[in-house]
Amino acid sequence: MQAFINQHLLSFAIWMPILAGIVVLAISSEKTPNVTRWLALLAGIASFLVTIPLYTHFNFADGGFQFQESFQWIPAFNINYHLGVDGIAIPLILLTSFTTVIVIISAWEVIEKRVAQYMAAFLIMSGLMIGVFSAIDAILYYVFWEAMLIPMFLVIGIWGGPNRVYATIKFFLYTLLGSLLMLVAFIFLFYQTGSFAITDYYALQMPMRVQVLIFLAFFAAFAVKIPMWPVHTWLPDAHVEAPTGGSVVLAAIALKLGGYSFLRFAMPIAPDASHYLSKYMIALSLIAIVYIALVALVQKDMKKLIAYSSISHMGFVTLGFFIFNNIALEGAVVQMISHGFISAAMFLCVGVLYDRVHSRQIDSYGGVANTMPMFAAFFVLFAMANSGLPGTSGFVGEFMVILGAIHANFWYAFLASFTLIFGAAYTLWMVKRVIYGEIANDKVAALKDLNKREFLILAILAVLVLAMGIYPEPLTDMTNATVTQLLSHLGQSKIPAALPTGL
Repeated sequence: MQAFINQHLLSFAIWMPILAGIVVLAISSEKTPNVTRWLALLAGIASFLVTIPLYTHFNFADGGFQFQESFQWIPAFNINYHLGVDGIAIPLILLTSFTTVIVIISAWEVIEKRVAQYMAAFLIMSGLMIGVFSAIDAILYYVFWEAMLIPMFLVIGIWGGPNRVYATIKFFLYTLLGSLLMLVAFIFLFYQTGSFAITDYYALQMPMRVQVLIFLAFFAAFAVKIPMWPVHTWLPDAHVEAPTGGSVVLAAIALKLGGYSFLRFAMPIAPDASHYLSKYMIALSLIAIVYIALVALVQKDMKKLIAYSSISHMGFVTLGFFIFNNIALEGAVVQMISHGFISAAMFLCVGVLYDRVHSRQIDSYGGVANTMPMFAAFFVLFAMANSGLPGTSGFVGEFMVILGAIHANFWYAFLASFTLIFGAAYTLWMVKRVIYGEIANDKVAALKDLNKREFLILAILAVLVLAMGIYPEPLTDMTNATVTQLLSHLGQSKIPAALPTGL
């Protein structure tokens, strides 16, 4: 039995939460919400535990796909159920399964109606997103990619704010239109190779003109998902209208699907086009870093401010991708994981305040530290991490990308460093107005500090943010071989020995 599980770890990681979500829907009742909550929590924890062996059994020296599973799915079109993960995919899978548990706990007392549907949506979405990170057959990947839109669409559309219908339609249309061009690229590649296997696409030799078109087709899908400037406008609306759990998953996981997919598809399938278009990608990334950070400065809604912060920080990720050296690319992966923890924590903190005051407006608060000292301590810690404070995970990835950017071009690093400056500006200004000062009004005066459930969630995230900031080596060791192999495929030498390859 143990050998069977080890051979099918990825299938268990994908299908266990999906089937658990279906079971929660089938047997749960609105009359017994606590049973539903406990059932969902146990399913989430079990799904997370299943993903841990992916790390403990991973061969750090192998940069290729591991834990592979494959059998025929649609033989007539050579479509296979083919799974495999490398050193970039596994941290994202662990982040996904962990975040699902956090979301379930965070909704324990907040979601009172349609509890089963809410919990099931996140369990099913977790399995589908793990499927995206695991699939190495293009059609299987595409099915998971499109399917995960459905539960997110429902989460925002049912449990969202007053403008949820507008936000969900905008989110769905942006993502769907970009994905259709990606499907066209897959069909073209199928006719070139007779296969939907991603590894066959890596070996395909194509002229520059074709590569550019393929890259742009992938760009349409992945840039929207990240989202990159100027196709970012759906994200603030989706975040503002989504319930807290929806915002957490959007920021911590959904945005990473686009970043991961650049590394899995666009860059290795069209390596020459990646180099040819790299200056344009870097320009878009730097615009996101600087311009979007300035937009964040003027926001009055805490959720919208953090949403724009996410776009700016993900610009840092794409900058690291297209510098084409080890330390910048590893730093971009570290930044994706770090941003998953920090953005989740920031949105959960906003959720804590919203549950009590029912307002996300910054001017509705002031002096929260006087009535919620424990909450204030966590909020300030996560704000500092979001600003890139050394000793937190927010510093590690940004420092590595800047270090790699200096090797490529000093001005890339100079402009990228504005993330640290502007990030501190808009984040700490929000902290000043919300947390410090005199108690602003009666609602703030009546606030009660964190309960045990809220404290547990924020404490776990705080430990992870600090642990990753102090000791990121387990993550960088896992990604190093895969990053080196990817850069070798892209035809770019490693960064000179004068610069460190890790922290």
